[in-house]
Amino acid sequence: MCWKRTAYRGLLSVTLLWLGGVALGQGKHLKGIVQDSHSDERIPFASVTFKNSGVGKLSDSAGNFSFYFNTWPSDTLEVTYVGFENFKIKLDTTQQSIEVLVQLERGRKNTEVIVKSKIGRGLILWRKIVRNKPKNDRAKFDNYSYELYNKLEADLNKVNKEKLARVPGIKSFKFILNNVDTVSEKDPFLPLYLTEAISKYYYQKNPVKRREVFKAVKTIGFENESVAKLLGGMEQNINVYKNFIPVFDKDFVSPISDNGDAYYNFRVPDTQYIGGRRFFHFLFTPKHRGENVFIGDAWIADSSYAVMKMNLQVAVGANLNFIEKLDLVQEYQLINDSVWFLAKDKFVADFVLLGKKIGNFIGRKTTTYRDIVINDSSVTRELNNNRIKEEIIMPPESKTQSEAFWEQSRHEDLSHNEKGIYQMIDTLMSLPRFKQWTNWINFIGTGYMSIGNYDIGPWYNWISGNVYEGPRVRFDLSTNSGFSKKIYFGGYLAYGFTDQKVKGKFETLFMLNKSPRSHLYASYFHDIDHGQAYYDEVASDNIFAWIFTKPNIEYRYIKMERVNFEYFKEWINGLSVSLTASHTQYDPVLNLPTKDEFPADNGGTPLNNFETGIKVRFAYLEKFLQSTFFRISLGSEYPIVELKYAHGFPGVFKSNYKYDKYMVSISDYQKIPPLGSFYYNFYAGRVFGTLPYMLLEMHPGNNYWYYNKYAFNLMTRYEYLSDRYAGINIEHNIGNGIFRLIPLTRFFKFRQFWNMKWVWSDLSQANRDYNHVSDSTFKTLNGKPYLELGTGVDNIFRVFRLDFVWRILPKPLPDKRSERFGIFGSFRLIF
Repeated sequence: MCWKRTAYRGLLSVTLLWLGGVALGQGKHLKGIVQDSHSDERIPFASVTFKNSGVGKLSDSAGNFSFYFNTWPSDTLEVTYVGFENFKIKLDTTQQSIEVLVQLERGRKNTEVIVKSKIGRGLILWRKIVRNKPKNDRAKFDNYSYELYNKLEADLNKVNKEKLARVPGIKSFKFILNNVDTVSEKDPFLPLYLTEAISKYYYQKNPVKRREVFKAVKTIGFENESVAKLLGGMEQNINVYKNFIPVFDKDFVSPISDNGDAYYNFRVPDTQYIGGRRFFHFLFTPKHRGENVFIGDAWIADSSYAVMKMNLQVAVGANLNFIEKLDLVQEYQLINDSVWFLAKDKFVADFVLLGKKIGNFIGRKTTTYRDIVINDSSVTRELNNNRIKEEIIMPPESKTQSEAFWEQSRHEDLSHNEKGIYQMIDTLMSLPRFKQWTNWINFIGTGYMSIGNYDIGPWYNWISGNVYEGPRVRFDLSTNSGFSKKIYFGGYLAYGFTDQKVKGKFETLFMLNKSPRSHLYASYFHDIDHGQAYYDEVASDNIFAWIFTKPNIEYRYIKMERVNFEYFKEWINGLSVSLTASHTQYDPVLNLPTKDEFPADNGGTPLNNFETGIKVRFAYLEKFLQSTFFRISLGSEYPIVELKYAHGFPGVFKSNYKYDKYMVSISDYQKIPPLGSFYYNFYAGRVFGTLPYMLLEMHPGNNYWYYNKYAFNLMTRYEYLSDRYAGINIEHNIGNGIFRLIPLTRFFKFRQFWNMKWVWSDLSQANRDYNHVSDSTFKTLNGKPYLELGTGVDNIFRVFRLDFVWRILPKPLPDKRSERFGIFGSFRLIF
C-alpha cells in the first residue's frame, strides 16, 4: 500500500509499504529512510520524533532510522531537517510492521528567529574551510589516478500513462509504457535512455598532464566517439574547492569560494560524530536574489576542515534556462586514514523545454571513484605515454565489451528500471516506425533527413529569394555513412524565377584519416556569391534571411564559377595545414562594375583568376563534435591562431592576375566569472598587387536585420575596399548584470552584453584607379578607422536577442540615418 502527502510550500511525499506478516514477537516495528526528494541522496541526522509523546531519535549517517514499540504511539510522526520543509504523518496502527520512505523537499519556509551578527559560527567555520583549502584540494597532489564509472540517464518526468497512450502514433510503441515508474518517485517517470562508461584517469600537476583510457563504453542507439569521450573523466570538472563550479555553460560561485562570504549566509546548526570522527553541519543560503549561487549544506571534518559531503541546489532565481531544479552532490572518502578524496559525484536536473506541464525531462549523472592511487610512480609512467598535454584513448574493444564484463566491472548494480531501459531501446531500434519518428525529429531540428544511404536538406535553404534572382528554390542531396564511411558526395541545384537561371554546386570529400584528421576535398560551384556562411549564423541563401532583408539599400551580386581543390592535414597537437588550388571566373550581375570595365593583362581574360594558398592553424586541445565526415568546433581553452598566404598565377587557365595575400588572426573565448564571458578576434592583412575589387579585402557587411557577429552590421556588402587592414572584434556577455537588480527583468532572466567592432584600412592609389573608387561605387577608409559599438538585451523568452548598434566612425552624414543606428534580432538556444 502506498501513501503520498503534500505539505505547505512544496511536495513532501512518503511511501509507506505495509509489510503485514510476521513481526518481531508481538511488538511493533517502524523503520525508514530519509532522503532528498530531488537528488535521492540520503539525509543523515534528520530528527524523527513522535510529536506529542516526545519519543524520537536521529536518522543515522546513512539516513536510516528504526523504532520498536509494544504498542503504537497514538500521535503524529514528524521528520525535520535544517534547510528542508517539515514532514508530518499519522501512522496506520493496524499493521504490525511499517517501512517508510520519507522524501523531503529543500527550501524550508524560515520561521526561526535568527540573531544576526557580524561574525557568527557559520562565518568562522567558512573562514577555516577556506584557509585549509590548499591542503584539502586534490590539486595539491603531485599526481593521482583512479578508475571512474559514469552513468547517465534520461527520464520523461510527470508521465500520465492514460494521456500518453492517446498520443497519435504512440500505439506502435505502447510497450514502453510498461516501464513507467509510479512508486519510487513523487511523480511518475518513464526511463528513456542510459549510457555507461568505465575509464582509468591519470593526472600530474607539474608539468600538467592528463590522460584517460576507456575500458568500456555503452551507448545504445548511436555510435559517435566524439560524444562518447565527453562521458569520461576528462570533462569531469566539478570541484567544490574551486572558486567557481560549472553548471552547463555558466559558472556558479562555490560556497567555499575565496570570497564566498560576499554571496552567501552561513550557519552551523549542529555537530555529529560519524565513525568516531566529529563533523560540523555547514549550511549556506544566498545573500542576494538573481545571482548564480547555490543553496545547500555540507558536512565538514573537524580539525582538517575538509569536505566530507556537499549538497548543492541551484538557487531559485538563478539565471539558467530550461532548468526547473538542479542538484549537485559531491562525496569524499578517507584514504590512508588521512586524506579526503573523491568518492562520488551526482548530478540531477529537471529540464523544462516546452512548459511545466509538457516536455519535462530528468537528467541524472552518477560518477563513482575507486582504485585511487596518490603520488605514485605508476601514474608518472602511464602519463609518459602522452603525446600532448591531454590525451583520451578509446580502444576499439571498449565499445564492444560483453555483458559479463559489465556485470563484473560496474561499481554499482543497475536497478530494475535501468535494466529495462536497455531492453526497451533494443526493441525500439528494431522498429521501422521508430526510425521514421527519429528521422522526422532530426529533419525538423537539423534540417536534414536520411533516406537510405542518402540525405536531403537542409530544408531552410529550399525556399529563399533576393532582388536579382527573385523567388528561389533549391534542392540538396548528399550521401551519408550508409553509402560509404570514406567518401562523401553532395550538392544542390537551384533556380531563380526572375533571372530564370539554373545554378548549383557539387562537392566530394575523401577521408584519409579521422583522428588526427586528414582529407582530400574537391568542389565545383556555379551560383551567386552569397558570402561566407558560418555554421552558427544565418546565410543569405536561407528562408530566414529572406524575411530579415533590409529595405532601401543597394544590393550587389556577383555570379561565380569556381573549381576548388584542398588537401587538409592535422596533427594531434592541434596544428593543421590546408593546401588549396582554385580557378574562379567572376561575372558581376547587379550594381557592380562589369568585365568590360577591366583590361585583359598577362595573356588572360578579365575577372579570371587562378590561385594557390596555404592556411596554417594552431588550436591547442581544441574539442569537436564530429560526424562521419564533418565536425563542429567546441572551442579551445587556448587562443586559436591562423596564418594564410595566397598567390595568384597569371596565364594559368587564362588567369589575369598576379598577387600575394597575407593574413593573420588570433581569437579566443574565455569565461571570466563572475563577470560572464569574453570573446575577441584580432586580425590583420596585406594584399600586394593591382586587382579588381573581388580579389581585394571586402570588409564583411550585413544586408539583413538579423544580427551577424562576424560582420559590420551597419555596413553593406561590397561597400568598403582595402588592400591593407587591421581590426578587432570584441564581445563581452555579462550575464544578468544590472537586470538582476530590477524585479521584472530578473523574473524574465534578461541578460546583458556589449560589443565592439573596429577596423583600420587603406587602399593604394593603383587599386583606387583600377576599381574606379572615385565614382562612388566603392568606398575606402583612407587610413582611418571604422567603429561600431553595440549593446542590447539577450535571453528574451529564453531564445531571442536584440542588438542596438551605433556607428561611431566614420561619422555618418545627417541624412544617412540608417548608417548611424540599427536594431537587429537573432535567436539561439543556450542555458
